[in-house]
Order: sequence, then C-alpha cells, then structure tokens
Amino acid sequence: MVRRPLGNHHFGPDTLLVTSDTKQTESVPAETENDNRGGILDATQAETEHLTELIARARVVLWDFDGPICRLFAGHAAERVAVDLVEWLEGRGLHGLLTEPERESLDPHVVLRAVDRRHPGSDLVAELEERLTQEELRATATAMPTAYADPVIRTWTAVGSRLAIATNNSPRVVREYLLGRGLTSCFVPHIYGRTQELQHLKPDPHCLNRALNAMGAAPSAALMIGDTPSDLAAANAAGVPFLGYARNDRKEKILRDAGATVIVHSLSTVLTLLRAQA
Repeated sequence: MVRRPLGNHHFGPDTLLVTSDTKQTESVPAETENDNRGGILDATQAETEHLTELIARARVVLWDFDGPICRLFAGHAAERVAVDLVEWLEGRGLHGLLTEPERESLDPHVVLRAVDRRHPGSDLVAELEERLTQEELRATATAMPTAYADPVIRTWTAVGSRLAIATNNSPRVVREYLLGRGLTSCFVPHIYGRTQELQHLKPDPHCLNRALNAMGAAPSAALMIGDTPSDLAAANAAGVPFLGYARNDRKEKILRDAGATVIVHSLSTVLTLLRAQA
C-alpha cells in the first residue's frame, strides 16, 4: 500500500501540468492555462447559477475516477500500456485481431474493447483485462491527485451527500488508490468499475445505473462528475445531471463539443460553493 500525503487542498492557482507521457510533474507558465482556471470556464451568470443549483440538488454524487479524482497514469503512461497490450497480442500470433487504427489508438480500453467484440467472454479477453488491471494497479503508486478533489470529497460527505464511483477502471484499482488517500469510507461500498462484461463500459450507463439502484436514488437527485464525452453520454443515458471537469482548454473543447454545458477548470469552485451551502 502506498500512502500519499493528503495535502492537495492548496488554495493558490493550479499551474501544474502532467502529460500522460511525462514521468515527473512539470511546472508550466500560468499563461498556458485558462485565465479563469479557478472558476467556471467562460462563465455566464446563468451558468454559475446552474452549477450552484446542481450542487445544492445533489443527494448522490457519482464520480468518474481517472480525471476528476486523480491522474491515474501521470507517471505510468497509458499509451505505453496500450502498446504493451498490442505487443502481447502480437506475441501470441494475434496481430490480425486488431485493425490498424485500433493498434495505433494508444488507448488500452480501445484495445480491450476491440478484442472483446471479436471474442466476447473468452479466456483471451479475461487475461487481457487482468493484464490491464495489473498495469492500473502499478500506476496507483505514481497517480497524481486532482487538485482539491480530496477536500471536495470529504466536504460533500460531511454535509450528508452520498458518494459513489462509476468508472471504466478496475474497482480493485479504485480501492487501492482511495485506501492510500484515506478516502475509502467516503465511497465504500459504492464503487462500480470495470467487470468482465466489457460491453457495459461507459458510454453505456450500466455502472451509473448500478450505483443509483444500490443507493435507492432517483437520477434527478444525483450528479455525475466526469471529464470525457463517454462520461457525459453515460450520464445522459441514465438521466443524471452532468458536471464536466476540464483541466485545460483542450479538455474543455472536447466536452463542449460533446454537449456539456456546465464545466469547471478547478474543483476549487465546487469546494467554495459547497462551503457556502453548508
């Protein structure tokens, strides 16, 4: 078990950027970040009021894991994991199992889904999924906590909302990370992640629906926090309001293009509103 310091709840501007293929945290000039990183991106009064309402209404908060809670592959590049999975398949004489775009995707979930589509429920898929899980477990040792995530999680729990994880990562990985941060009690037992039924990965709403059903919560009383279009699509399919987290302008554009309407650059905005409503 890796214990990580709990001090990610700083109150200054967040000017750290970690790319997925970077082994160490890089300091970047403030001008490379959005000038409004502490608040809602390009916020209008209506958007600010919408965010305030989303937070006030949420009795259940469903969190994606990799992104809003931490950068899982901050020091253990996801691209390298994808390449390793492809090479493992090729080493077994299965080069033709993937199309060229799938081999070049540099996304381990693309590789996993592709194999599952062609051999659903097979031992091959089970072994490939376990290899990915082991890589994710290794990545927890160098995962970077998302700024303000810990205090937001603790504050939301303290004011009486119930929290759950709805992720495409392995639930074993989520538990390992939360244990190292001292956050397990904020979520357990409501951790819903990747299973052997890979067709249920987001954008399928399966993990969100599992969480809602287990917690006896209406979709309208919940809030999903995610950072990808698949998170948004899953939330829409489940009828759950969505709050986008975008750590930079590129992530914001992707979410906006997918239809997200309320997005924050920093969870400090959420923390401020939570404290104001407490």
